[in-house]
Amino acid sequence: MHRSAPVASDHLFVHRDSPENNPDTKFEFTSENMKRIQDIMVNYPEGHKAAAVIPALDIAQRQHGWLPISAMHKVAEILGMPKMRVYEVATFYTMFNREPIGKYHVQVCTTTPCMLCDARDILKAIQDNLKIKCGETTKDNMFTLTEVECLGACVNAPMIQINDNYYEDLKLSDVNEILDDLKAGRVPKPGPRSSRFACEPITGLTSLTEPPKGPGFGVRDDL
Repeated sequence: MHRSAPVASDHLFVHRDSPENNPDTKFEFTSENMKRIQDIMVNYPEGHKAAAVIPALDIAQRQHGWLPISAMHKVAEILGMPKMRVYEVATFYTMFNREPIGKYHVQVCTTTPCMLCDARDILKAIQDNLKIKCGETTKDNMFTLTEVECLGACVNAPMIQINDNYYEDLKLSDVNEILDDLKAGRVPKPGPRSSRFACEPITGLTSLTEPPKGPGFGVRDDL
């Protein structure tokens, strides 16, 4: 029976020092990213700068590639909030990767709509292509594979997310093409791999199929 990561382990919410992730891990924001955080902070009134914690952590992760505990400490220092409050945010949201990951983070949705559209076969195709299992990173540190819950693109199932890009309406051949492009240094076009532009009905429009009638259409003449 499938069990989610929080049930199977304490990995998501417990920190244990390691050689690459400890309070002495070097981390400083670049001047450009520091300015970005300051620009975000001015959106909040005095005494409420902690509201910027999520975007600040996101900037830290994008700069470092993942989110070490030393980066959390830096965010706490900048925002003037207790470290524990930053830990609470970083461990609650699975978007924050608190251990090193590959250059490309491949997240495979296996929740009900995607599962009904053969997400398990999509996951196996990725495992076969990359020669890794869920939770593992390739030896060249290029790819990390994660099985995730709903990514909010159910109408385009099955789908995967790679870094910030969604790849939808997938077939098994699409999976290999996408991964092989990334291996070759190319960025595959994100979005549906079918004929769809976005999330319109795959069989074609069922409404709004003609120009609007304009003001007054259907209104009684005596009104």
